[in-house]
Amino acid sequence: MKSLKIIIPGLLVAATGVGAGDLASSAFAGSILGTSVLWAVIFGAFFKYFITEGMARYQLATGNTFLEGASLHFGKAVQIVFLIYLLTWTLVVGAAMMSATGIAAHALLPVFRSAETGKIVFGILHSIAGYLIVRRGGFALFEKIMASLIVLMFASTIYNAVLSGPEIAGILKGMLVPVIPQKIDTAGINQGSVWTLAIIGGVGGTLTILSYGYWIREEGRDNTSFIRITRFDLLTGYFMTALFSICMIIIASGMKIPESGSATLLVRLAGELTRVSGPAGSMLFLIGAWAAVFSSLLGVWQSVPYIFADFYNLFLKKGRISGGKLTGSLPYRYYLLFIAFIPIAGLFFKFILIQKVYAVFGSLIVAFFGIGVLLLTGSVKYISQDSRSSYFSSALMIIAVVFYFYIGVPEFIASLGNIFR
Repeated sequence: MKSLKIIIPGLLVAATGVGAGDLASSAFAGSILGTSVLWAVIFGAFFKYFITEGMARYQLATGNTFLEGASLHFGKAVQIVFLIYLLTWTLVVGAAMMSATGIAAHALLPVFRSAETGKIVFGILHSIAGYLIVRRGGFALFEKIMASLIVLMFASTIYNAVLSGPEIAGILKGMLVPVIPQKIDTAGINQGSVWTLAIIGGVGGTLTILSYGYWIREEGRDNTSFIRITRFDLLTGYFMTALFSICMIIIASGMKIPESGSATLLVRLAGELTRVSGPAGSMLFLIGAWAAVFSSLLGVWQSVPYIFADFYNLFLKKGRISGGKLTGSLPYRYYLLFIAFIPIAGLFFKFILIQKVYAVFGSLIVAFFGIGVLLLTGSVKYISQDSRSSYFSSALMIIAVVFYFYIGVPEFIASLGNIFR
């Protein structure tokens, strides 16, 4: 039980980061590219591990979260850009998560004649449930519910991946040989690079990696003596994250899934899995998919208000408020209301432009987090000598950031061209 307690924050990172985006991008990538891009899952998880570990190590060494450190050392411009991103992320991702949980719930319990009605009703009900769990249940109840959802989501994906009869040689090659497949569509776009980028950037979440620092505060980790435990915790979390995405790619490889939305995705995958693993396997997949998207929604509802409350106190120079005091603060409670109810409007309307702007901006945000970690943990100007990053880890971070920009910037430019054409 004590060992489980140690890895809980890492498992929360896995459950929150693995949501509708990972499920969809992994499934579509598996359908289009097969297992040749499994290396991208490992690379993405590896990169996110080093970023999150650097953020946590900075926090344990200085007492400041990554957001507090960036605000302290890099000024108001960073704060303003981050606030714009945070609000956009909240609106778009909040609506997407409600939609995904509504779709998953309707696939499990198709009690409404229209799938659109089921998506809206179930989406709203899940958002309200998430709000009540976070607002009334406290961190202890949140942990217990997330643990149950984690068991469901991982058990279902591993079970179906094994029953799909994967080719071991192809899986090993996909993990060990990094290639970006050439899959040119009718518009002349290389879908191989698009989906490879989506996997690398999406695995393990984007903004939610900031949440880890607040969760380890809840666990009482507040000095450098916890660095070793934190590294083990994060390794476990990102291993589970990579395992989920790998299983989803394996399940979807060989299937023909049109890129027509998450509702069609779940139904088609469940239908295909009925042939492979029978009705029980298909139902287990739908339960696991629901657990994946609801755990992600619940993790975001609990953690993103932390980020806003921290930002609010920093921006107004009110100082740091940590632990239970932060969750009880008015900024936390108001932002929880905001994220749980305002994005409901997105269930009725399609904010196409906002979604595209978020996609092109969000595709590179993790790389900027990597740069921030390099600056804050690579110099004794910001961190103590015994806690600063080693030359080896800094070199790995630089390679990852350069690679990410190398494949990400062309897609960023192309997306902007499509938006403002």
